[in-house]
Amino acid sequence: MVTATRVTTDQIDGLRGQIHGEVIQPGDANYDEARTLYNAMIDKRPALVARCVDAADVIAAVGFARSAGLDVAIRGGGHNVAGNAMSDGGLTIDLSRMNGVRVDPVRRTARVEGGALWRDVDHATHAFGLATPTGIIGTTGVAGLTLGGGFGHLSRSLGLSCDNLISADVVTASGEQITASAEEHPDLFWALRGGGGNFGVVTSFEFRLHPVSTVLAGPIFYDVKHTEHLLRTYRDFMRSIPDQMSAFFSFHQGPPAPFIPEHLHFVPMTTIMVCYNGPIEQGEQLLRPLREAAPALVDLVGPMPMPAVNTMFDPIYAPGLQHYWKADFIPTLTDEMIPIHVEHGPNVPSLQSTMHLYPQSGAIQRVGKEETAYNFRDVEYIHNIVAIDADPANMPRNMAWMQAYWEALHPYSSDGSYVNFMMADEGQERVHKTYGDNYDRLARIKREYDSENLFHLNQNIRPA
Repeated sequence: MVTATRVTTDQIDGLRGQIHGEVIQPGDANYDEARTLYNAMIDKRPALVARCVDAADVIAAVGFARSAGLDVAIRGGGHNVAGNAMSDGGLTIDLSRMNGVRVDPVRRTARVEGGALWRDVDHATHAFGLATPTGIIGTTGVAGLTLGGGFGHLSRSLGLSCDNLISADVVTASGEQITASAEEHPDLFWALRGGGGNFGVVTSFEFRLHPVSTVLAGPIFYDVKHTEHLLRTYRDFMRSIPDQMSAFFSFHQGPPAPFIPEHLHFVPMTTIMVCYNGPIEQGEQLLRPLREAAPALVDLVGPMPMPAVNTMFDPIYAPGLQHYWKADFIPTLTDEMIPIHVEHGPNVPSLQSTMHLYPQSGAIQRVGKEETAYNFRDVEYIHNIVAIDADPANMPRNMAWMQAYWEALHPYSSDGSYVNFMMADEGQERVHKTYGDNYDRLARIKREYDSENLFHLNQNIRPA
């Protein structure tokens, strides 16, 4: 790593003269705000933050980092828990001011700038009765989620976020902006769909949109004593429903919210979160197996606009919490795994800590694993076990629960993980296994577009 202590004041002034945005450094009034990420466990001190306002600014910042020999990080939404959006001692290229969304309702497309959040996209597209698959938190950055794959409530019916990518404008390590699509730079376009931030700075994305407006969605909370039966019911349910229905299984403490009875506040519960993108009456019929499996403590499922579904968990998972995550792809939910969930899940130790079991079926599996860089197209689930708390003093207890839970389940998992759920310390072998047979091709494309590995603050794919 090279730090900006070797960069002169004249050089920094030169960068300021090249960009219309801000160049922020230690001592500036907004420095601490500029270096703060979603995960409060990450405390990095960049030497410079280039807060860009357009592609020209990004080109200038990339050229500056390359010529000065600086480590460079790319910040889109700053949501990734590994903290790779911030350089420690180098240059951070911050896209947060580049958050525009332009919808073309005739072509059913959206052009989204690289610093936008998914709540920005939902707001813009919902006005036209359209949507594209996103994650489940509105404050998630569009760039990071899409480049890592991107799944959420609509993915069983409409695919991953990266499956709905039409094109991307990319500033490469050489400082050139190019457009990657099926027709232009197709190898780079292939790599961007799941390969993470390894190949350049994406200044804008073009997404395919779909008619989505009001959906049948919400969580159903159950007593944890029904966990085993609910898991078996959920497994059968997921194999029988149409792609328009999605549901993820989880454990949560009851949030202290008006819609949760006070006697259930901070009480561990088994939860199934559903979303049906189809006729409401049909969705109500499809939900009967879940509603009849066990008495609901709270049933919040009802018609709601899609943006409300995608921001439902935002108040619980506000920026500034401590996060540590462990995730695995799961070929199938086996009988051997169910007792492990029964043992560990009901002991969820904090309001924000949880286990989420996300489906990876439906439209996700109808894309071949060789068609994009996203490798795990043949598994039924991914589980993400997370230790989260507002108080750092509580994190050892949260992490002990998470680690024991993950270690018990890990023997039944695939070798790799989901890059957007991986922490910074999981190692190069884990990255290699995550991409599997696609890794060698990714390494060749990395060599073509970033032979010096300028963009290495990520789940890194090293140049071949």
